[in-house]
Amino acid sequence: MHKSERLFQLVNLLKGRRLAVTAKSLAAHFSVSERTIYRDIQDLQSSGVPIEGEAGIGYVIADYPLPPMMFSYDELTALLLGSKMVSAWTDPELSAHAKSAIAKIEAVLPAHLKQQHEHSPYLVSSFKHGPQQQSFSAKLRAAIETQRCVTLDYKDALQQHSQRVIEPLGLVYWGGKWTLIAFCQLRSDYREFRLDRITAINKNELTYAVSPDKNLNHYVELVKAKYAEEIAQHQGQAPDKSGQ
Repeated sequence: MHKSERLFQLVNLLKGRRLAVTAKSLAAHFSVSERTIYRDIQDLQSSGVPIEGEAGIGYVIADYPLPPMMFSYDELTALLLGSKMVSAWTDPELSAHAKSAIAKIEAVLPAHLKQQHEHSPYLVSSFKHGPQQQSFSAKLRAAIETQRCVTLDYKDALQQHSQRVIEPLGLVYWGGKWTLIAFCQLRSDYREFRLDRITAINKNELTYAVSPDKNLNHYVELVKAKYAEEIAQHQGQAPDKSGQ
């Protein structure tokens, strides 16, 4: 384990404990010598980490907000990949925050991690996520956060146009397209609307409230239950090839 990663894990370990942890226990946890732990503690204290304690008694971290120190390569890959997805696939405001986060992460990458990151096998494309969808995403996110209804002008797969007053509950990315999950006041039920088929979004003054049987998590549970039922039915109808 690289020393920088060990220091990061050491801080996290101490932050998660209420009682002092001895150098002997820490040395066993990281498979290093107690002398190495003493040096690590001194290095962290010198850098401003509020570690209290002494040899033979143990160490704790004072109740003090600590900034993130460093991440492993796999953690950085996950963070950067997620930030790039947000940057490419969401609305302009979230995209700007994601780009700012990416810049901050890349600015403090150690040389060996920066080199690995430059050769990452992952690429996030913004193809098919144009300005109109980004604008719709921003309007819908604002409506969801304030629990305000909106009026959608929508074109379905058959190119038929309709207008619906809906209660937006959440935005789901299925891979390739964004879908708005909403409660349709016309149908009094959940409905899904693809963002690339929305032609206009208009605000109105109506508000709505979520409830145990009308919210995004409830919708997801219904979808899971329906999917499980379809799988069970399919397996029950599958031909018996055992010969019995």
